[in-house]
Amino acid sequence: MAFVFLVCMSSLLVTLFSSYLYQVLLHGGNRRLPPGPVPLPLIGNLLDVASSSMLPHRSLSRLAERYGPLMTLRLGTALVIVASSPAAAREVLRTHNATITGRNSPDAWNGMDHAANSVFILPPRRRWRALRRIGAEHLLSPRRLDGLRPAMRAAVLDMRRRIVAVSELPVEVGRVVFDAMADFMWRALFSSGLDADTLHELHGVAREAALLALKPNVSDFFPALAALDLQGVRRSMARQLGKVYKLIDHEIDQRKRGGAGDEHTADDLLDVILDMLQQEGKFDGVLMMNRDAMRAFLTDLFLAAMDTVTGAIEWAMAELLQNPEAMKKQKVELNSVLGSKTYVEYTDIDNLPYLQAVIKETLRLHAVVPLVPNKAEDTVEIQGYTIPKGSTVIVNLWAIHHSAEVWTDPSKFIPERFLCKEFHFQGTDHFEFMPFSAGRRICLGLPLANRMLHALLGSLLHHFEWTLPQDAMENGLDMSEKLGLTMSMATPLQAIVKGM
Repeated sequence: MAFVFLVCMSSLLVTLFSSYLYQVLLHGGNRRLPPGPVPLPLIGNLLDVASSSMLPHRSLSRLAERYGPLMTLRLGTALVIVASSPAAAREVLRTHNATITGRNSPDAWNGMDHAANSVFILPPRRRWRALRRIGAEHLLSPRRLDGLRPAMRAAVLDMRRRIVAVSELPVEVGRVVFDAMADFMWRALFSSGLDADTLHELHGVAREAALLALKPNVSDFFPALAALDLQGVRRSMARQLGKVYKLIDHEIDQRKRGGAGDEHTADDLLDVILDMLQQEGKFDGVLMMNRDAMRAFLTDLFLAAMDTVTGAIEWAMAELLQNPEAMKKQKVELNSVLGSKTYVEYTDIDNLPYLQAVIKETLRLHAVVPLVPNKAEDTVEIQGYTIPKGSTVIVNLWAIHHSAEVWTDPSKFIPERFLCKEFHFQGTDHFEFMPFSAGRRICLGLPLANRMLHALLGSLLHHFEWTLPQDAMENGLDMSEKLGLTMSMATPLQAIVKGM
């Protein structure tokens, strides 16, 4: 037994060293790489990035202060280029975006073979473009979103009812927002609501999947070992994805049997996809859909919306609760514009500039996705340095959003800064602010997130008075971060509400 163990360990070491040596020989002779810390044998710069006190976006920002806005790291066998300034981000996400737009799949995403069908991971070719077009046209276009206004209104009002029911008691803000978003998204995708038990299950699944999605994993740093799944991350992700797949299968089978129920909206997204299956799974002549592809696509849309909106609103509420003057300004604006109206709708947003500023400042301080990873499909030159084909190119949005060269008092919550200068979310002009990324891989769900962030946050604040629990008021609110699929609060925000 000891001999077998020795042979296995020797094989692992040989595999690791061979893989590392290959990468060094492949890129080591290229002396025009951007500067960076000296890598250690085998592990590269993993110790420079991994820190007990800092998450990766913060440690990478610290390293960039020393090595510059375009920096080279070796994380295991992976060659990584990090862009940490607006100018470097512009080169990556605009100038060379046709070339730097691939994705390396985290091994966790291979659970249930999800990466093979994920719109977030697929290479930027015809199938990826077709999937994005399906989502953009049949769920996220202005016309489709306008058609979802009744579902949005129902989700907001249901959220308010949940809050009223626990008045004077601590409310877990992220949870009530999650429930509202989950019910809305399920109606948008399948024209059916979710019962309390399913909501509870999905909440647990979404939180676990988010943590697993970007969990540090030896399989990502040493792909030669990925088949072993040494940390069990892929298997754990497969279990969570399998739970969502099962619920989606139920909706698909029910629709095929003609049992969608009275709430079924003709031509919802599931109808569109099932119509494609009847046409041999093709969209614009591209083979697109089978059961696995359907489940992956619908799961991507659902989980991404949950994590993005829930996390952003939780951060916004945390900031406002610690900034009484900003909270007061926001409530004055809401009362002035909405009056006795009980919720915020999309048509109200243009009349709520301070609410827009609060959301933008929240997304600047707490980037939903702080690190945007792409892959160079070919070798390019940026700022005089060579970016080799196959390298991972990360744009550190958090570092850009916290740069003292770009922002005055970058660590402070100051919504007024967005009243003085026009910024939008599209990431086409202002590369100092791009919370939903930019370029060809810009967040697919941006139109939906824009509507739901304003509707849910504004409705949470209007007609309710919020305070922190006594412990948080005395000892301060825990603002530490937890990085998963998106960046969320490590300690879920609890607040006490009193109806007006």
